[in-house]
Amino acid sequence: MMLFLNRRLKNLLEDFAKPALDLRPSRVAEDIIGECYIYLISRFASDAGKKAGEFYTPAAVSRLLAGLAAPQPGDTICDPACGSGSLLIRAAEQVGSDNFALYGQEVNGATWALARMNMFLHAKDAARVEWCDTLNSPALIEGDHLMKFDIVVANPPFSLDKWGAENAAKDQYERFWRGVPPKSKGDYGFITHMIEVAKRHTGRVAVIVPHGVLFRGGGEGRIRRALIEENLLDAVVGLPANLFTTTGIPVAVLVFDRSREEGGQNATRTDVLFIDASHEFTPGKTQNVMDAAHIAKVVETFRARAAVDKYSHVASPKEIAENDFNLNIPRYVDTFEPEEEIDVAALQHEIDQIEAELAEVRGRMRGYLKELGVDV
Repeated sequence: MMLFLNRRLKNLLEDFAKPALDLRPSRVAEDIIGECYIYLISRFASDAGKKAGEFYTPAAVSRLLAGLAAPQPGDTICDPACGSGSLLIRAAEQVGSDNFALYGQEVNGATWALARMNMFLHAKDAARVEWCDTLNSPALIEGDHLMKFDIVVANPPFSLDKWGAENAAKDQYERFWRGVPPKSKGDYGFITHMIEVAKRHTGRVAVIVPHGVLFRGGGEGRIRRALIEENLLDAVVGLPANLFTTTGIPVAVLVFDRSREEGGQNATRTDVLFIDASHEFTPGKTQNVMDAAHIAKVVETFRARAAVDKYSHVASPKEIAENDFNLNIPRYVDTFEPEEEIDVAALQHEIDQIEAELAEVRGRMRGYLKELGVDV
């Protein structure tokens, strides 16, 4: 085995020594090694099936989430379910400078190691990425309380079973004061954590969720209503189906803004922007892809808070309450295309003409067959 590994390493070094693979700084971009690493992770994810959801978010989705969160110079950026760390790196790119600080938490040890390597290869080894269970034993703490961040982004595991609901009621950080999510669906556990670690009056949260989060009732419905009534929900963005290697279902992005709470800069903003971007994609062989133009359209609409026919809608608190705090996007964005009106009388006249022509043709056919001596 050792000889085999040595031979492979020797072949690799020889390949990189070839002129075609000259990786001197004068010949390649500064971040090419890191981007190659992310590419390899993405290729591995495409072969890993459902397991890929534990460590990789598609690049286009990461860029969209970063664009919606809009981190600024000087911001602290956290991903509490960071996987291999690619979403954190895309969020850092959005800043446009090196003036930021990155933080992450990851429960899987092997995936945590991927994240650490990813940070190192992108020259972001100052990032603090902790190996821990975010919902049950978060490691990003200061003294006896959770650290707070300017930006919190995540693609947490969808509807995680056995996430720790039995311990949530007595959580030492009191994160679940709005209610405890169901033990078989940890979506609102991650959402609640993210909101609680976003800085009061200024923090922003962008999180990818399955559509059930928008409308399921019970404990989830009560938490959703509380978040809306606190005026924290800023936008709901519906994404295309089949963007992920892990699932073909469409997903959504929820954006929360703590500057909307009382005392914040945007406290007077009480509406919620709904965007239906479910048709904004380019079909691929195995996955759909959101191109740069699709992402830009979503981000521009979000920043302008624009109502666009059959694409986006700005809903008032009254409208959401009338929908019983159900956030299902079709309730707010009407994408129905009216069918072409049919003139029944003209259609019937056309049918009659066709039937008359058919009868004439059949008559001529019988005549030809008789001439040929065929008994009809």
